[in-house]
Amino acid sequence: MGDTTYRTLTARGESAFEVRGSEFIGYAAPAESVETAESFVAEIDDLHPDATHNVPAYRVRTGGNVPNRDDGGFLREYSSDEGEPSGSAGKPALNVLQQRDVENAAVVVTRYYGGTNLGVGGLVRSYSRAVKEAVDDAKIVEERPHERVDIAVDYDDSGTVRGILESEGVEFDAEYGENVRFSVRVSVEATAALCDRLRSATSGRADIGNAT
Repeated sequence: MGDTTYRTLTARGESAFEVRGSEFIGYAAPAESVETAESFVAEIDDLHPDATHNVPAYRVRTGGNVPNRDDGGFLREYSSDEGEPSGSAGKPALNVLQQRDVENAAVVVTRYYGGTNLGVGGLVRSYSRAVKEAVDDAKIVEERPHERVDIAVDYDDSGTVRGILESEGVEFDAEYGENVRFSVRVSVEATAALCDRLRSATSGRADIGNAT
């Protein structure tokens, strides 16, 4: 069996320093999905549209956010040099996440060119440092695998469902429309018991499914 926990980031982190006139700014953030990771990358691109390079990398576990290698979970890894010499930027950024065994995380290193070429070795060291320091700032935590569950109920049952979710201490968002929809973040090991409790409390009226 695989591990029951995985290493990820507690929050966002940043770093900043200069090397021979070039400014490097590192950003790191937790990301529960490829979409979240790519949204973070786009956010940093928008924050620094005038940067010489915005170099992204991420490692995201798909298939229910389950880190066990035995259960079909797939680790999506991505990096790009974004115009820097091949292998000098994106790969070093990704390597930091790999070496620290960090999953469900995205990083971007912004560079403003300072007029002096750093060479491939200098770029590798700088991009690696920017990610290491941003990850250190974000802090690494051992996390249990979670998944998203969608629950739809009529208004008459919404109070019951909300009460159960609050008593279980799970994270959730509620959307009120023609009915009430709850998007719930729950640990994989607790999902079945929670769904059974909700079905029982609503006499089977709750429409429950995994988020896509």
